[in-house]
Amino acid sequence: MTVSLPLVFVLGVVAWAAIKFLGIRLWVAVVIALFGFWLSHTFFAPAIESGTRSGVDVINGTRD
Repeated sequence: MTVSLPLVFVLGVVAWAAIKFLGIRLWVAVVIALFGFWLSHTFFAPAIESGTRSGVDVINGTRD
């Protein structure tokens, strides 16, 4: 059985768990999210996307 979840949903669950169980303050999570948003508009974005896709492919066991 294959379950498909968007990476944004998984990261949202991780953020919620960090706030709930690790005691991370909400404003810290917001700052981290904003940093990611601003980072996506830099020249690092293609490398981050490629690395993320490669990591997800390794976890899923898919090969091209």
